[in-house]
Amino acid sequence: MTRPRLATGARLGYDEVRKEHVLLVPEGAVRLNRTAAEVLELCDGQRSVDEIVGALSERYDGADLRDDVRGLVEAMAQKGLVVDAAA
Repeated sequence: MTRPRLATGARLGYDEVRKEHVLLVPEGAVRLNRTAAEVLELCDGQRSVDEIVGALSERYDGADLRDDVRGLVEAMAQKGLVVDAAA
């Protein structure tokens, strides 16, 4: 996947009652931890996965997040929640 973006109809939200991040999709909602929400916020179809990794690495003092980011994006893509904007 080159430039991930949320699938059509999916959007990020925050459930104030449960105090948790969610990915809202037509079929329901996917609960997210804060880190997953940060990754998905950067999946705008403009940034590459490497650019997303770089942005998050800067936020977290140079931490190597490449495998975690790729794993999350791939898992979300397998569920049809993230698609490749370049496709």
